Amino acid sequence: MARFELKLPKMGESVAEATITNWLKEVGDKIEMDEAVLEIATDKVDSEVPSEVSGVLVEKLFGKDDLVQVGQTIAIIETEGGSVEAPKTEAVPQEVIAEVQKTVEVAKEMVAAPADFSKSDKFFSPLVKNIAKEEGIAIAELESISGSGKEGRVTKEDILKFVANRQNPIATSENVKVAQPQTAMPVSVNGGDEIIEMDRMRKLISGYMVASLQTSAHVQSFVEVDVTNIVKWREKVKVAFEKREGEKLTFTPIMMEAVAKALKDFPGMNISVDGDFIIKKKNINLGMAAALPNGNLIVPVIKNADQLNLVGMAKAVNDLGNRAKTGKLKPDDTQGGTYTVTNVGTFGSIFGTPIISQPQVGILALGAIRKVPAVIETPEGDFIGIRQKMFLSHSYDHRVVDGALGGSFVKRVADYLEAFDVNRDF
Repeated sequence: MARFELKLPKMGESVAEATITNWLKEVGDKIEMDEAVLEIATDKVDSEVPSEVSGVLVEKLFGKDDLVQVGQTIAIIETEGGSVEAPKTEAVPQEVIAEVQKTVEVAKEMVAAPADFSKSDKFFSPLVKNIAKEEGIAIAELESISGSGKEGRVTKEDILKFVANRQNPIATSENVKVAQPQTAMPVSVNGGDEIIEMDRMRKLISGYMVASLQTSAHVQSFVEVDVTNIVKWREKVKVAFEKREGEKLTFTPIMMEAVAKALKDFPGMNISVDGDFIIKKKNINLGMAAALPNGNLIVPVIKNADQLNLVGMAKAVNDLGNRAKTGKLKPDDTQGGTYTVTNVGTFGSIFGTPIISQPQVGILALGAIRKVPAVIETPEGDFIGIRQKMFLSHSYDHRVVDGALGGSFVKRVADYLEAFDVNRDF
C-alpha cells in the first residue's frame, strides 16, 4: 500500500485559495482516477477536485467551509502497489505558509466556545475569525469594519487596526461609524410567505454589491449613441461571418472593441485603487457581466482585449458566454479584470446605473438598441428620420475619476461606435 497526498491544484495565476463547499467522498470510499473527490469555491466560481490516482480515501484534512491554500494537502488516498508521488505544484509563498501556521497555532490555543459566524453573509478568513474570537469582537462589529483586501475583504491589518482604535478610542467620524454599525430592519412574514435562503453565490454577490457602494463614490454619465451604421453592417455580414468563422456575430464584441480602444485613449479609467494609492494597469482586461440560468451573475474576463481584432473579440465573447451558461468557467476566467461592461439592454432596459466591480473604478452599461425618430443633419438641411439608437450609462468612482474624465471616456466610446465603417471587412 502507498499513501497519496491529494493537494489543492493551481487554478489560475491570480487564485491562491479556495473554500471547501462539499465532500463528495467519505473516509473508506473507493475512488477511481479522475473521479471528483470534493467541491470547492473561489470568490466567483465553483468547481470540483478530481483524484489523480485510484484508491481508498483514508483521511480528510479539512472540513466543509474550510479555507485552503493552493498546494496544501487536503486528503490522503491509499493506493495499491508502490509509492506514488504527488504531482509537482508551484511552491506556496513563505508568507502564506506563515499565515496558515499562525492560524493553526491560534486555533490550538483557543479554549472558549467558537463564535457563530453562520449568522453573517460576509466572508472572513480563519485568521480574522480567530482574532475576532480572541478580542471578543461581535459579529455586528466585525461586519462594520471596512475591508481593504480583495473584493472588500477584512484583512489581518484591518481587524488589528480596529482593535487598536477600540482600545484607544479617538473621536473621529471613522470611529463613530464603527461604533454604530447599521442593523437590518425587521421583516414582517405572514403565513402565506415563502422563505428561501440565498445560495452561496447570491450571498457573495450581495456582499460584493454592498461593499462596492460603501467603498466607491458612485457617479454616472449618460450618452445617447446613433448605432444605425452598426446595425446595418451586422445585418449585412452576420451570415457570412458565421459561415466563415463558425461563430455568431452579436453586437457585444463590436461594443467591447470600442471600449478597449477608448481605454487606450484614457488610461486613467484603466486603474484600481488600493487605499491611498492608484494602480495604473498595464493590460486592458474587460469584464463581461453574464446572467446565469439560475438568475445569478458572473463576470468572466477577456484578457488583453485591446490586442484582439473583431473576429478574436467575437470568439472570446462567445466562448466565455457559453461556458458561463454551462458552468464550465475556470477560476482564472473571472480574475484580473480592469474594467467591466454589462449589457442591460438584453433585458429591455434603455439604460441603467450599474455598480462598480471592486477594485476597478468604472463600469459601462449598454442599453437596448431602439428605432427612434431623430433629427438628421445634412448639407441640404435638417430632417426627421428613423435611426437606431442606444444609451451608454457610465458609472465611475468619484474618489479618483472626475466628471471630465468619466464623461470624456464614455463620449469617446460613443464616437467610435458612431464612426463605425459600414464598408469594413470582418
